Amino acid sequence: MERVVLLRSLSCTTACRRAFPSRPKLFARHLSSLNKHVQRTNRSFSLRNRGCPRFILAPHVLLRRSFSLTPQAVATPSSKPTPQETSRTSDVAEKLGFERVSEEWVPECKANAVLYRHKKTGAQVMSVSNDDENKVFGIVFRTPPKDSTGIPHILEHSVLCGSRKYPLKEPFVELLKGSLHTFLNAFTYPDRTCYPVASTNNKDFYNLVDVYLDAVFFPKCVEDFQTFQQEGWHYELNDPAEEISYKGVVFNEMKGVYSQPDNILSRISQQALFPDNTYGVDSGGDPRVIPKLTFEEFKEFHRKYYHPSNAKIWFYGDDDPDERFRILSAFLDQFDASSAADESKIDRQRLFSDPVRVVEKYPAGDAGDLKKRHMVCLNWLLSDEPFDLETELTFGFLDHLMLGTPASPLRRILLESGLGDAIVGGGIDDELLQPQFSIGLKGVSEDDVQKVEELIMNTLNKLADEGFDEEAVEASMNTIEFSLRENNTGSFPRGLSLMLRSMGKWIYDMDPFEPLKYEKPLEALKARISKEGSKAVFSPVLKKYILDNPHRVAIEMQPDPEKASKEEAEEKEMLQKVKACMTEEDLAELAQATQELRIKQETPDPPEALKCVPSLSLQDIPKKPIHVPTEIGEINGVKVLKHDLFTNDVLYAEAVFDMSSLKPELIPLVPLFCQSLLEMGTKDMDFIQLNQLIGRKTGGISVYPFTSSIRGKDEPCSHMIVRGKAMAGRVEDLFDLMNTVLQQVQLTDQQRFKQFVSQSKARMENRLRGSGHGIAASRMDAKLNVAGWISEQMGGISYLEFLQSLEKQVDQEWESISSSLEEIRRSLLSKEGSLINLTADGKILSSTEKHVARFLDLLPREKATANVSWNGLLSPGHECIVIPTQVNYVGKAANLYENGYQLNGSAYVISKYIGNTWLWDRVRVSGGAYGGFCDFDTHSGVFSYLSYRDPNLLKTIDVYDRTADFLREIELDEDCLTKAIIGTIGDVDAYQLPDAKGYSSLLRHLLGVTEEERQKRREEILSTSVKDFREFAEAVDAVRHKGVVVAVASADDVTTAHSERSGFFEVKKVL
Repeated sequence: MERVVLLRSLSCTTACRRAFPSRPKLFARHLSSLNKHVQRTNRSFSLRNRGCPRFILAPHVLLRRSFSLTPQAVATPSSKPTPQETSRTSDVAEKLGFERVSEEWVPECKANAVLYRHKKTGAQVMSVSNDDENKVFGIVFRTPPKDSTGIPHILEHSVLCGSRKYPLKEPFVELLKGSLHTFLNAFTYPDRTCYPVASTNNKDFYNLVDVYLDAVFFPKCVEDFQTFQQEGWHYELNDPAEEISYKGVVFNEMKGVYSQPDNILSRISQQALFPDNTYGVDSGGDPRVIPKLTFEEFKEFHRKYYHPSNAKIWFYGDDDPDERFRILSAFLDQFDASSAADESKIDRQRLFSDPVRVVEKYPAGDAGDLKKRHMVCLNWLLSDEPFDLETELTFGFLDHLMLGTPASPLRRILLESGLGDAIVGGGIDDELLQPQFSIGLKGVSEDDVQKVEELIMNTLNKLADEGFDEEAVEASMNTIEFSLRENNTGSFPRGLSLMLRSMGKWIYDMDPFEPLKYEKPLEALKARISKEGSKAVFSPVLKKYILDNPHRVAIEMQPDPEKASKEEAEEKEMLQKVKACMTEEDLAELAQATQELRIKQETPDPPEALKCVPSLSLQDIPKKPIHVPTEIGEINGVKVLKHDLFTNDVLYAEAVFDMSSLKPELIPLVPLFCQSLLEMGTKDMDFIQLNQLIGRKTGGISVYPFTSSIRGKDEPCSHMIVRGKAMAGRVEDLFDLMNTVLQQVQLTDQQRFKQFVSQSKARMENRLRGSGHGIAASRMDAKLNVAGWISEQMGGISYLEFLQSLEKQVDQEWESISSSLEEIRRSLLSKEGSLINLTADGKILSSTEKHVARFLDLLPREKATANVSWNGLLSPGHECIVIPTQVNYVGKAANLYENGYQLNGSAYVISKYIGNTWLWDRVRVSGGAYGGFCDFDTHSGVFSYLSYRDPNLLKTIDVYDRTADFLREIELDEDCLTKAIIGTIGDVDAYQLPDAKGYSSLLRHLLGVTEEERQKRREEILSTSVKDFREFAEAVDAVRHKGVVVAVASADDVTTAHSERSGFFEVKKVL
């Protein structure tokens, strides 16, 4: 479950991202852009990008239907620019070689947007100006691949490895270390590559823009074969007597992707729907094909497509529009026009005349009944051309009605059928040139595959014939409108969300303004529904684009416990053939090349090279932490925290309940209890009616457990949090519904509970394959502290084992299970030990008090049970979790406090520096893993190392164990130290919007972090010295000597590890 991590005691970073149900995808291309179709490199492993405590935000796994609980509010008021201001900017742009194409005021984001064209090259520039201090820049190229060698993906990694102006190994990493960025990353889509940055600091922002522009236009990688080898692929041979292996960051990243059944399904679906154009290959790269890529092809791809004539450039925020064009002209004027824009056009896929069926296998473990682990998905290419705005809007609404909430009929009927465990396919996907629709189930019995397909078609036909309940339509409309008006992009910069939304049209040479404006088309749709009825609006769309559409692909995925080992064997056989064709001289040369590459990777850049990367100075850094106004009071004897912040008429509320009286044996049931509260019915309403009522009256309600250690205390902090949001006029409804969810829901629906168990088990199995580093971190925590043990019982291997057992018990022991759910409710719900947290402006806060008082009066006055002692820990031995995978996730951790370390703010700086230098260079760059990083949980004292999609196992542990030596020998000049400090402050001061500020203040309160401590730690960060680095070496030595190791790994790599260190791991086979 949710844990608070490094910096969260100091910053406003939200510790929880439990989802409000059902974010509509309508006008939300920024969500789809991060779904299965985006090859996200996630190059940054900084804490602000971690979706779960201690874990990076793993690529390819972002849920498509979730409200994020991180910063969510609305744009600050912005005034329309005067004609004089617009004219002045146009004059400056004209003098610098740009012509204005069109201009529009976009009231939805309170911005003036102007489209320009660079006259010399044809580069297009969208300049969006408003009062948002979180400035965004992005440059996007159309990059259609012709094969699955992964050229776009490898190039996206490689251009950030040094450039003409910044000739060091990785300027990107230097920016990670020493900038105040609020976003720094790069994305590879199936047909385009995006390079976005964001910052609230003007100087920092322009530094980031300069580095990125130089990187994409003048990268060193097109002249440096070793960068291609490092980021793409190469043969590795340490000794001529050893076996050759493949190495490369992208190669190993994609091995991880191709180990996950859901990812394999999405790739097969896309390629089957688009057999005749660029979408029929994998832009991210197929590990079996990547080694066919040559350096010459790599260079040619950059020459062909990374040109201003093929570029779409985006600026957004409150910076000077004139400065944008001064920066751009310095780069663009160096080029002449090219034919790149014509050569990169995406061909449309012609529609099939008949449906197609595809049967493929996926790597599966041999545990359980393989005949019940099939996956089935129906996929449609909806149109032979892009949707017009009206159709896109209507289909987005229809998609939400069918799949957007647990009560949505297509989603509900599939799950209630008992034919599968969980939904696959994401509904509508309009990120590519032509829109798609996908839906199916996994965990399907071999005998039920055809039944699933028939059920999907029958349900869609029934929806077309009968339409939707008016309550469902009203709930969807309110949910969509609330989301649009709230403009809720989480920790994602709002300007980047708009960029990705606009790019969904602009990249195909359509109107870039259209996706930014929703008010008029939404009002027109509402009016049409009101006049004609929802059935008249949605049924024709459903029939035309799905039911009567022959371009349908049915995908059946069959489990194969031998597939992973077969593919490993094929790879080894291929490499043996390569070696057999080599002479002794060839082998010696390859070993020499391997050594030369490693020396280059592990040799630091000289100080003079590092100084070329622009950075801020400590004088640019505020001396005080970000202040969140917090008034602590009481209502009816319950503590209430109030945060007076502008939220544009939205109230954000949390009700917090103490979990310390819960019996230990009931802990694993808590996540299912929370889901039951939201997805079972009351005496008067079934769960569909309750879900619709929440959708009609509020912006969403969520319930989840929160657990963390508290520094200096033995007892953990463990609570259940009920979180909701509503417009000011609906606050009474919000608290009434929160009370209904908590006290009136009947926990007696056996069949729905059985569905929850199956869904949770499927999610855990998917997480184990895709986020093994998170599983390893959770497991290590559970061996080291009680809070970790609690969290692991609700979200780790122990939880998965509990679910596997519970699934068999539901039918035989339901009365006992239902009774346990009620016992959890009695243990948690009471005014005693509860707390309320409210975020809104002062007027709303004042008017909310009476509704809070009523909500509290309805709660039991005292706890029904006394507090209990939680002192569980997992056995402390090293452990290896074996799963069917081609990559590993390797962790090692120890508690520094138990070994005498006293917390100092310098630890934040040092931990970040270790991750961005030593671990980046040794685990990622030379080791070939997709990521290597460390985390110091300052609440528990646990210092952890983790790797992600790692080809190694014991070698990575050896790197961890040499960290203290790295620190003892470190030499840092003043510039490097300053960058490290500034980068840490950037994490501490992570940009947040009002609701996240209020929520983070709540977490600090729960964890006992005072404003005085925040100030003290900040001063310690700012005064960090080289001496602190060397002294910290003694602390991290505890991990080497006393640390516990947990790895999630393949069977072959575990066997190899055992041959080298017999008995080192206790092996646990899970899947």
